[in-house]
Amino acid sequence: MDRPSTPSPSALRTVAVVGLGTMGSGIAEVLVRAGHEVIGIERCEQAAAAAAAALEHSTERAVQRGKLTPAERGEALARFRTFTDLHAAADADLVIEVVPENYELKREVLTTLDAIVKPEAILATGTNALSVTRLAAETKRPEQVLGLHFFAPAQAMKLVEVVSTVLTAPEATAQVTALVSALGKEAVPVGDRPGFIADGLLFGYLNQAAAMYEARYATREDIDAAMRLGCGLPMGPLALLDLIGVDTAKTVLEAMYSASRDRLHAPAPILGQLAAAGLTGRKAGRGFYTYAEPGSHEVVADRQTPGDGQRQGAGRTVRTVGVAGSGTMATGIAEVFAKAGYQVVLAARGQEKADAAVARIAKSLARSVDRGRLTPADRDAALARITAAGSLDSFAQVDLAVEAIAEELALKQQLFETFDKVCRPGAVLATTTSSLPVVQIAAGTSRPQDVIGMHFFNPAPAMKLVEVVRTVLTADDVRATVHEVCGTIRKHPVDCGDRAGFIVNALLFPYLNNAVKMVQEHYASVDAIDTAMKLGGGYPMGPFELLDVVGLDVSLAIERVLHREFRDPGLAPAPLLENLVSAGCLGRKTGRGFREYARA
Repeated sequence: MDRPSTPSPSALRTVAVVGLGTMGSGIAEVLVRAGHEVIGIERCEQAAAAAAAALEHSTERAVQRGKLTPAERGEALARFRTFTDLHAAADADLVIEVVPENYELKREVLTTLDAIVKPEAILATGTNALSVTRLAAETKRPEQVLGLHFFAPAQAMKLVEVVSTVLTAPEATAQVTALVSALGKEAVPVGDRPGFIADGLLFGYLNQAAAMYEARYATREDIDAAMRLGCGLPMGPLALLDLIGVDTAKTVLEAMYSASRDRLHAPAPILGQLAAAGLTGRKAGRGFYTYAEPGSHEVVADRQTPGDGQRQGAGRTVRTVGVAGSGTMATGIAEVFAKAGYQVVLAARGQEKADAAVARIAKSLARSVDRGRLTPADRDAALARITAAGSLDSFAQVDLAVEAIAEELALKQQLFETFDKVCRPGAVLATTTSSLPVVQIAAGTSRPQDVIGMHFFNPAPAMKLVEVVRTVLTADDVRATVHEVCGTIRKHPVDCGDRAGFIVNALLFPYLNNAVKMVQEHYASVDAIDTAMKLGGGYPMGPFELLDVVGLDVSLAIERVLHREFRDPGLAPAPLLENLVSAGCLGRKTGRGFREYARA
């Protein structure tokens, strides 16, 4: 028997959507607004009615915002019909199933549809964790089965992963890809493996965040704030897990771990505990956070919500700040303190370097004036508060000494030995290290109780986050002092313990490393991965854009530190990253990394 001919992209006129939950109803709306006839199938009549009501409400808002005319709205609503029987899909050109993420349920739906729909119809599964190949093989038309993974909310998110298997006919993939593009979405082609691109990278990161919280390394609020403010993400990982559904995340991770055996994908026990207790996130009204009611996005206080007493304490008085270093981070930190009203001493290795560093601060302040962010008077006042010094002897009377030199343990220990000698008793001594053990830096002093980590993010004047890293020896009033100072300089402090990567880098760099592994394994291209994470995950930059900006050598160094500390094979730096660094391809600063750049 000849295989039925596959219709042209324009022939995918009638689309059946099976499963009218949040995702299914969102996909249906995208389709009807693009002119398609949509058959919505939901066995629960109440859910079908809710989907129709949601479409009416959403299109009414679109009319009010001028995005649809009343006539267009009427036509769109007329193109959407709901049914409770799969036989309603008999005349569909394309069927998209988005029933719950359960293999037996999806298999039952697809095999039943296989016997109902016309021979040339294409069947698409919305799974993001199950094997599309295995599901396709259960049907009599595996060449016409593929994955179509939309992202929530489907109406707004631009990414759709089009998943082809070894059985999928190229014509079927081409048709569905053309349909996705006609919907105004970005179609990214991917192979069949759990999580595909976006979720394959995203869920490992979410899992690590859950494990970090479970270990009581940091509070849920601090973990989420760190990733929002430190990486520019639209949501923190624990809030995102609540939105996705803790049970869904556990299912996806189990599928990923089954395929990869990577410990980073083994679901954190807390995910199973929350799911078993019915605390599955927003939909249940409780997950990592507590919500006003099931389905609500409003977070309400619970017994884990930090109170003022947990965040405040009696700190030491700080009026004068010393900043040691003359690089980008040092000058940025000095600028931040000066603008906040502190007297600042900027010390470098020699008066000439110190003067040059202050000159760069002056240029930065001038740019702020040009952009209307600072008045000329405030610029002059801030600059007047900064004193350039060619020796650390100038730190004799500072209340807070901040080290911002090269990321080398021996250099930092040597500097802190000098701090110990020249700084007055009671001064707070802070390191801006991003990866080194703060307690080992403190070992260079006779007063480790006064030493703390203050990890600013680059560029310091713009980035709002400061990771406050307390060692086992840090005094309570030192932590309180840093929190008070962060409030004065208008930064958001998050508390964390003294271990490699702290919060942000410990979650960020394994994600970047896994992206490199995807390219190394020829699963997806650099461009496809960057597109997927920006459009599907809401990331401001794709992983390879970020790696080239940070510097591949810097990234490799941090990943080696993480691997050495946690000794997890999954954290071992990708060989491709090591090879690029060995070849001198370090990113934008050398003109070549994962991409090539024009040299200045």
